[in-house]
Amino acid sequence: MKKLLSILVVAGFMVSCNNSAKTPSTNAEDSVKTADSLAKVAAEAVVTVDSTKKAADSTIKAAVDTVKAATGKMVEKVKSATDKMVEKAKDVKEAVKH
Repeated sequence: MKKLLSILVVAGFMVSCNNSAKTPSTNAEDSVKTADSLAKVAAEAVVTVDSTKKAADSTIKAAVDTVKAATGKMVEKVKSATDKMVEKAKDVKEAVKH
């Protein structure tokens, strides 16, 4: 983000200082206009970054919630399967005794 703003400031400065045919007062006015437009672009960039961050945060939260739910289901299935195996092992042990 800082690089983008730096590039915009440098580009604005270069554009405002590029026309040597204009009078100094016109160059100053152009510099002010360029600075204003760069400030607006920078403000829009900050808003865009904030909205992108919010969207990414909600997407990440949804993904984490999905993984948690899937993991919980897997744990329950593994526990159920383990309980069944223990019961079968007990049955086999009892069968071997008799």
